[in-house]
Amino acid sequence: MAKAKEHHFDISAKLDMQEMKNAVIQAQKEVDNRYDFKGIKKEIELNQTAKILTVLTATDSKIDAMKDILLSKMNKRGISLNSLEELKVEDASGGNRKVSYKIIDTIEKDEAKTIQSEIKKLKLKVTAVNQGEEIRVTGKNIDDLQAVMRHLKSLDLKAPLVFDNFR
Repeated sequence: MAKAKEHHFDISAKLDMQEMKNAVIQAQKEVDNRYDFKGIKKEIELNQTAKILTVLTATDSKIDAMKDILLSKMNKRGISLNSLEELKVEDASGGNRKVSYKIIDTIEKDEAKTIQSEIKKLKLKVTAVNQGEEIRVTGKNIDDLQAVMRHLKSLDLKAPLVFDNFR
């Protein structure tokens, strides 16, 4: 008798940094061309190594407008809006305001434990194993694996979850 085939998928918070870079470039171009930003300082800066994104402009309302533009560009490129976590808002030189965001591209230990406990609560015949940067979910029934994905997408988690290697 043949053994039932095991299926699996991986949960991670990978971020395509090139797509993020493209979103920042597009947002900066749009801001540069907008009439309400003429003649004022405006910057969106992405530091890929530190995984920090900085928005700098004259007022908090302008920062909100720039953030909305950036989020729409990220959304169009398939980047989760959960990829940015606001770190601090501060005064900058020249009477400007500056906001720093941390780019989230990993699942933190506490959140990984939450994900694993949520999977257990479903009482499906699946196992979730933390493999450092990702969590592998294994089971014999594809419907069970899809139910796990649906449930995790419905949760309000900090990390932008990516499901891949579905086999």
